[in-house]
Amino acid sequence: NGSGKTTTLKLVVGLLRPDRGEGWVLGQPLAARGWRHRVGYLPEHPYLYDYLTPAEYLDYVGRLFGLPGARRRERTRELLALVGLEGAAGQPMRRFSKGMVQRAGLAQALVNDPELVFLDEPMSGLDPIGRRLVRDLIVAQRRAGKTVLFSTHILSDAETLCDRVAVLRGGRLLKVGPLGDLLQLDVAHLEVLAAGLPGSFAFPGAAPRSERVGDRLRIEVAEGGLGPVIAAVEAAGGRVLSVQPVRQSLEDYFFRAMGGRASGDP
Repeated sequence: NGSGKTTTLKLVVGLLRPDRGEGWVLGQPLAARGWRHRVGYLPEHPYLYDYLTPAEYLDYVGRLFGLPGARRRERTRELLALVGLEGAAGQPMRRFSKGMVQRAGLAQALVNDPELVFLDEPMSGLDPIGRRLVRDLIVAQRRAGKTVLFSTHILSDAETLCDRVAVLRGGRLLKVGPLGDLLQLDVAHLEVLAAGLPGSFAFPGAAPRSERVGDRLRIEVAEGGLGPVIAAVEAAGGRVLSVQPVRQSLEDYFFRAMGGRASGDP
């Protein structure tokens, strides 16, 4: 929080003016107008016209983009279904919950079928169903050849969805690159996920590093010690759910990169 995520997005879409420097969107300078009809934007806290219904609001946004009437009506139906608001299409948005407003804001960001979508904390205030919907929508946009740039401090979302990650701290870019480059695999160690083991279960001899995660046990073992670990789990009546190379999570990387506090941290 306070690292500059929202400020960066507002600078890019033209809601703030930079003190210095320059930037480009879709190959055009920020000050140009030609790229604006090709992008979509969802602010962190969308403030919509709450006396309108979502259908009326999307029609209004479509008019701003110059869409013809038939296309506006078609696009409105598509987007309301996409974000799960077709049942509330005729309700004034003043009756909406925070999550419903977020869904309506997401729909408006896609009215013009943009090539590039900017989403500022798109899962803020959403319940688990809404979060899954937004994740699926982002993946669908990527499959359609679009680019989605979103900000978040929910690191599991970034790790699940992103091809490239940028880490901001105190207004400075610490690291940017493909997720695989940031999170290196440790092929010399394996992570075993096991279930069905009693709480009193203990490995014989030198115990590998392990931790309980709910009713499961996560075990980290050197590659050469995999066989005895699996044998011990099965002998105790448990079952092995997965075996994979150890890879640090984005959360592990984040805290390692943070170190202490930066001068710009709140």
